Amino acid sequence: MTSVEETGVVRVLLADDHPVVREGLCAMLESDPGIDVVGQAGSGEEAVTLAARLTPDVVLLDLRMGGMDGVAATGHVLRQSPGSRVVIVTTYEDDADILRAVEAGAAGYLLKGSSRAELIGAVYGAARGATVLTPSLAPKLFRARAVEQPLLSARECEVLRLVGQGLTNAGIGRELFIGEATVKTHLLRAFKKLDVSDRTAAVMAALERGLLS
Repeated sequence: MTSVEETGVVRVLLADDHPVVREGLCAMLESDPGIDVVGQAGSGEEAVTLAARLTPDVVLLDLRMGGMDGVAATGHVLRQSPGSRVVIVTTYEDDADILRAVEAGAAGYLLKGSSRAELIGAVYGAARGATVLTPSLAPKLFRARAVEQPLLSARECEVLRLVGQGLTNAGIGRELFIGEATVKTHLLRAFKKLDVSDRTAAVMAALERGLLS
């Protein structure tokens, strides 16, 4: 594989099951001298095969194709060609689809209505290692991640509520009729879920998320 650093050119593989869409994307991309479309695929399966052979810098994948869809293809492409970056290009704006694509390892998610400048900018950004997302989709991704985020259990909330009232682990144990070691276990689990490392930060994070109201 010839790298972007060596040639200054971003090598792109396009995958869409509509030939007209592929040709349109290809024309927009190749109007930029720094981008070379090295292959076109009409299905997810073909995209995986071509990615393994061509090792492109960036793969633009349609989300919904017959057979293997863009999310499934993303995982296979990244295994076959780990140096490639995948950007999903689609007409769909569903929150769950965006999250699935990002969790599969996609470097970005663009709408087919994106302008030429946005498309080219996304290719360059992905090639540099950046995460690219159509601006209007950012709130959807944040919302989807919030829905997926694990919530505290009822007992973990009780423990943090008592921490907020200034009780020690021993005091919380007496209040809830549980052992002090069990209190510590609940706290450690809450720390992990909230991505914090101490009692005060856990209470603050839980309050900010409305978990203790």
